Amino acid sequence: MSDPKPSELRLTDEHVRLATRLVDGPKHKEDWHFLEDEDLDRLAASLTDGRNRPIPIFAYGSLIWNPDFAVGARRRATAIGWHRQFNIHLDHFRGSADQPGLMLALASGGSCEGLVLDILTGTETESMRAILKRELVARELSANARWIEVETDQGRSEALTFYADPVDVDLTDLPIREQAKRLARANGAAGSGAEYLLRTAQGLEAAGIYDDYIWQLQELVAAEIDGETT
Repeated sequence: MSDPKPSELRLTDEHVRLATRLVDGPKHKEDWHFLEDEDLDRLAASLTDGRNRPIPIFAYGSLIWNPDFAVGARRRATAIGWHRQFNIHLDHFRGSADQPGLMLALASGGSCEGLVLDILTGTETESMRAILKRELVARELSANARWIEVETDQGRSEALTFYADPVDVDLTDLPIREQAKRLARANGAAGSGAEYLLRTAQGLEAAGIYDDYIWQLQELVAAEIDGETT
C-alpha cells in the first residue's frame, strides 16, 4: 500500500484561480464522430458480456473525484503493471493550440494505486453509457478501454479502465518538469491543467493514497505558478 505522504499539498485552490482563465475553443476534435446510445450499448456489451456483476471500474484520475455514475462499493486497489503518466497531448478540452495541455493515462510498467468503483447493481445500462460517453466520447477513441489486473484486500482480479497504453491519440513523453510547465499554463474550454492535477491529488489524498509522481508534479506546478505571479 502507499507510503504516508511527506507533507501537505503545495498546489492549492489559489494557485488554480491564478492559473485558470476562460478560453474559447472546442472541448473535442471537430472531426470526431460522437458515440450515440446504440454505439455505447454495443461497446458496453462487448466489454462486459460474460463478466461478473457488479462491474468494477479502476479509477486513477478524474473518476476518483468525479465518477459521474452510480457507484456501489469502492475500495483501494493497485493496478499491476501500470503507472500514471501525463502523456496525452491536448490542444482542446483542458488545452489549446497555443498552450497545449496534457491528459493523464496509464502507461505500461510498475504499479499504481487507485480505487475500484463497483457500478451499482441495477444501473448497468445507464452507468455504462455515462462512463463510456464521458471517457471515450467518440468512435475514434473507442479502443481505449481494457480490462487490467488489480489487487485489493480481496485478492487479485480484473477491472475495467480507460487509456491504458492509449491508442489513436497524440502521445508525448516529456520530462516531469516539462509536464509541470504545460500543466501550469494550459487552459481550455473544460478548464485548466492545474485544476485537473489538484483535484486528482486531492482525490488521492482523501482516499489515503500517496503517489510520488503526482506529489512531485503538483509541487512543480505550484512552483511554476508562483514564479509567474510573484
